[in-house]
Amino acid sequence: MAEVTIYGTPWCCDCTRAKKFLSDRGVAFREVNIDEEPDAEELVIRVNNGLRKVPTIEVEGRYFSCSPFDPYQISEEFKIPLNP
Repeated sequence: MAEVTIYGTPWCCDCTRAKKFLSDRGVAFREVNIDEEPDAEELVIRVNNGLRKVPTIEVEGRYFSCSPFDPYQISEEFKIPLNP
């Protein structure tokens, strides 16, 4: 599978749920805390039309936000089962 990056924050419950959803289905990812990396925060704002939406997920150079958490959206984006 392609490299996956999740841009988020440690206090975001949607980020926690998205990471658990992916982990439970064996999808490896890299985490970037946008509270600690200003360049990452700028990227999130840019790809979300001026909004600081987390989690923002990057896969194969494509970005999408999953805020609020939506398991159906992630399942569709990754072509993975809804249930592990």
